[in-house]
Order: sequence, then C-alpha cells, then structure tokens
Amino acid sequence: MTDNIAIIPARGGSKGIPHKNIRSFAGYPLIAWSIAAGLQSKSVSRVIVSTDDEKIAAVAREYGAEVPFMRPSEISQDSTLDLPVFEHALKWLEDIEGYKPDIVVQLRPTSPIRPTDMLDGAIKLLFDFPDADSVRGVVPAAQNPYKMWRFNGFDKPMNPLIGVEGVMESYNAPRQILPQAYWQTGHIDAIRTKTISRKNSLTGDVVYPYIIDPRYTVDIDTLADWEKYETLVYQSGLDMVTPDNRRRRSMPKKIELVMLDFDGVVTDNRVWTDENGKETVAAYRSDSILIKNLRDKGIEVMVLSSEVNPVVAARAKKMGVEAIHGMGLQDKGRVMREVLEKKNVKAESVVFVGNDLNDLSCFEIAGWSVAVADAYPEVIQAADFVLSKRGGHGAVRELCELILKKLEENK
Repeated sequence: MTDNIAIIPARGGSKGIPHKNIRSFAGYPLIAWSIAAGLQSKSVSRVIVSTDDEKIAAVAREYGAEVPFMRPSEISQDSTLDLPVFEHALKWLEDIEGYKPDIVVQLRPTSPIRPTDMLDGAIKLLFDFPDADSVRGVVPAAQNPYKMWRFNGFDKPMNPLIGVEGVMESYNAPRQILPQAYWQTGHIDAIRTKTISRKNSLTGDVVYPYIIDPRYTVDIDTLADWEKYETLVYQSGLDMVTPDNRRRRSMPKKIELVMLDFDGVVTDNRVWTDENGKETVAAYRSDSILIKNLRDKGIEVMVLSSEVNPVVAARAKKMGVEAIHGMGLQDKGRVMREVLEKKNVKAESVVFVGNDLNDLSCFEIAGWSVAVADAYPEVIQAADFVLSKRGGHGAVRELCELILKKLEENK
C-alpha cells in the first residue's frame, strides 16, 4: 500500500491575470477545481498547496487543502521551474513531519477541467508499470510536429523541425503515414518520489502516457481563455470534477415552460425612484423578440417575481407573457410548484432563469436552472448553465436563441 499526495503549485505573482489562482472560475476560485480533484480521488491521501501568497493560502484552506508551509520567494518567481518547488515541499514534509510519500501528483490550477477518474487512473499506471518513473497527461496534438519548421530569421532559409526515418520530406507527406504525436497538458503528472530525490527530475527517464480526451484540453492564460473555458464547463456535458461534486444537467430535450425572474433577469437589477416614490426600471427591448418563436414551438414563457411594483405586469404584457408577482412570492419555490400543478407541467420540462438568492428554491425544482452572467456567486454555483449576457442586457434573448438552436439540432 502506497502513500500518495497531490501538490498544487500556486504562486501569487501572476502578471497576465492578477491573483488568477483565486479568481472565480464558473462560480468557484480557480484553485478550488484542482483541490477538488485531489480530495475526490480514492488514491490520494493528502492535498497540499505550495504558495507564497497568504490570500491563496486562505482560499486553499477554505476548500479543504493543506497549506503547512509558505513557499520562499526565491522559488516563487516568473522563471522558477517546477522541480525546486516540489523539492522544497518534499524536503519540508520530511524534515518537519517525518513524512515521505511514495507518489506525488502535480495538479496545475490553470487546467481545472479534469475527468473524474483521472487521478486514480494516472496513479494506477505507476502500479501497472513498475519501470515507470512518472506518468504525464497528454492529448493528441492538434498540429503535427513533422510538418513544422525551425525559423532562422526572415532573411534565412527554414529547416524542418524534425524528420521521420524512411520518409523523405515528411512535411510533404500525407498525415496518415506520419507518427501520431501527443501534446502534454497541465492536467496531471504522477511522479514517484524517488524520481525527484534520486534523479533530480519531475519526469525521470521512463515516462508513460495518460491519454486524455482532447475535449478536456484547457490551459488558462488570458481573460479570453477564461470566458471560453467557463462556457465549456456549462455547455460541454463532460463528466468532470467539480468543487461541489455534482454534475450539471443539460438542457431538457422537451421544454414546456420557461420561467423568468424579473429584477436582475428581465431588468438590469437597477431602479430609478423620483421624488414621489415612483419607480422605473431598465429592460432590454430585444429580449422579447424571440418569445413568439418559442411560443410557436409550444413553449410557454412567463415571469415569476416577488416584486410588487406594477411595472412587472406592464413589462410582461409588453413582452407578451404572463406574470405572477407580489409579496406572496417570498417563497418562490412553493408558488412555482403551485403554478406547475395548475398548468399540469412536469418540473423536468421547465427552465428557470434567476439571479438572486431567492431564486435558489426554484433552481431545485426546475429541470434546467439558468443564471445570468452577473448573478450572485451562490446562484452561479447552483446553476446548470450560466449565460454570457447580464440581466437586462440580452440574457433572455440569449436563452431564447439557445433553446431554438437546440430544437433545430434535435429535428
């Protein structure tokens, strides 16, 4: 029986995205996704974060990781390699705790989307192949390196990057006859501790592959990456590790009813009040354009809101939808169940769109719970899907487009 740990390197000096490792990614701090991968593994006994930043350390502890030491600044620089970080962690654990694991798993926070069986599968490979120094996660390379060139300058000829024995001009050869190449990802490295201590390497000489479905390929480096991969979390339907250990549901194949919260979904959650107490709100005119298209497909749309202001009914009438609102909706979940019973609509065929805490009871009932982009963090965490548009800024229109597109695909 071996003792295996996961180490997550997370320094605080990110230049491209400040405090990247604790920035919210799909409702949770980015680092929480890697911590969850370690904690949910059957083969890992400890999850340790190596950081030089107190804020990162606090968030890591909040999500269940150990931070038994702070990483020295001299190995927390932009140019710092992984090896000294792991050497420092293992030396500290042995010197201070007398603890020496058999296998160390590296989980980089910037590759947060992982299959649920990844850690256990990678560690199992080390057991299956005793000659292995390490196991590294790889995916099929999107570009074949045998068709790549070494650039020597604008005024000099290029050279092939690599060749294939027995194949003349591999860069001109059909892709089918070239060797399959794989690209290493940041998802996982499983390393025998003795590989680090005896060979001064994070890989050693004998490296076995852990093949990863390329759909999980994620490496967050820019804000554009951030948005792209949050969409992957919400739309891909991949079986992935999540901090809340649950799987987000996909859009129902059959939708009978779309229910919208008002403030923060139909509106932008702001209100203007004049000296007489009259309130006005801002909505997005184009939100209602596609509602008729949904109705033509047999999907009803309605507003369910605790807001008492008659502006709810007025805007709903303008949109051409029914509105139920008022003080009696403090328990929105109870009212939602009553509405579904009255309309004889099954909960699993209902889409509910919300933004605030009082919408969570409706999320528990609906077949598909949707949050607007600027919903409260707890709502984003609970949602099956998060729209890219903010409430009152095209969120309803975006939802209508998504549903109509899905219906067209399912024809």
